[in-house]
Amino acid sequence: MSNAQSATAPSRTLVLYHFDSCPFCVMVRRKIEQLGLDIEQRNILEQPAYRQALIEGGGKQQVPCLHITEGDGQQHWLYESSDINRYLEQHYG
Repeated sequence: MSNAQSATAPSRTLVLYHFDSCPFCVMVRRKIEQLGLDIEQRNILEQPAYRQALIEGGGKQQVPCLHITEGDGQQHWLYESSDINRYLEQHYG
């Protein structure tokens, strides 16, 4: 499957856990905008349930975190802005 096809494939869901004043989150949000991606963004400071979901799923409260759910149900929690941006570039750039 080519990168262009995977960018539009409904089998993968992406959610970004972040908060507004985090400079590393800003870098990831800029990459999302640059690539023209429509990714759900969950602000963990505005919604305590999002913070709890991040801790329960990913194991820590660190942001930014990209939650990746594959079509087969596999879940990945990707931390570190540079790793997230590299992932987005590789799969959707």
